[in-house]
Amino acid sequence: MKAAVLNALGSPLAIETVPAPKLGTGEVIVDVMASRVLAYAGEVLSGERKYLMELPMVPGPGAIGRVSATGPDATRLSPGDWVYCDPTVRSRDNALSPDIALQGLTVGSESGLRLQRYFHDGAWAEQMRVPTENAVPIGTIADKDAARWCALGTLLVPYGGFLAAELRAGEIVLVNGATGSFGSAAVAVALAMGASCVVATGRNEQALAALTRRFGGRVRTVPMRGDEADDRARILQAAPGPIDCVLDILPPAANAVQVRTAVMAVRPYGRVVLMGGVGSGFDLPYSWMMRNCITVHGQWMYPPHAAVLMTGLIRAGLIDLGQFEVTAFALERANEAVAHAAAHAGPFKMTVIQPR
Repeated sequence: MKAAVLNALGSPLAIETVPAPKLGTGEVIVDVMASRVLAYAGEVLSGERKYLMELPMVPGPGAIGRVSATGPDATRLSPGDWVYCDPTVRSRDNALSPDIALQGLTVGSESGLRLQRYFHDGAWAEQMRVPTENAVPIGTIADKDAARWCALGTLLVPYGGFLAAELRAGEIVLVNGATGSFGSAAVAVALAMGASCVVATGRNEQALAALTRRFGGRVRTVPMRGDEADDRARILQAAPGPIDCVLDILPPAANAVQVRTAVMAVRPYGRVVLMGGVGSGFDLPYSWMMRNCITVHGQWMYPPHAAVLMTGLIRAGLIDLGQFEVTAFALERANEAVAHAAAHAGPFKMTVIQPR
């Protein structure tokens, strides 16, 4: 089969003929129809992001495809079924603290490399092998809609954060970093889950204004200008009541002060979920957290059942995949797709590779 192969960090993807994946027990072979290209994929493939991975590798985290073959332990899946290939692969020998590998992308720790060595190659190929539990049925769709369903991979990340926060319908949510692809998706997800209001922060005022046009009065936007006290005051002024939940999803390049600005806007007994990539310099006052009974939860990705629930939100019409602007590339143009994803990143914009 044909695949896009990364042979060395910093080298272009090579379109090669590679052996088709072999089926084992507890696994599913999927014919890949479409796979999302992350906006920062070029930074991963160049080595700039210093992700843990062993090469050569077929990149591509997550896909929409059709089941080609199932192992003997599959009781519901059948060849031809449409599925989402969830890239969040968990080790099966430690239920309390499983190692995690993002298939076709990276691992969470050195011990996760052993898992990656087996579920090694991602979705930028005509076929891929995934654990049975990672082939999530999405119901019948038209072939032309496969690319748009790749938005699952974007929506699921903030959804995992809100599940961790136990977001309840009617609550007020603050999305910190709402102008990127994951942050803008977080706004859509919070509204779909029943948030009464989403306060959306960011530095791109045009992107913030676009969120208000897209979603209406349930979204209140706050441009972040860099003065912690002033930014927090404007956040609290924009919110129609006490902020119940804060989701921080800022990228690595953001300032840690911007995280603290938003986090400390949460009400007493409120919840905070950290999903962004901000590095050093982030600190919270111990006494403030203790006296206000603040819950802070770090969350990487999402629980196994999240893809099933998100599919339900989409099928119910609570999230509209038609909002995503999709640009598709054939597998042979994988390098162009990576460059395009970097140059055209933004809210509700998506680049995909279609191997077939």
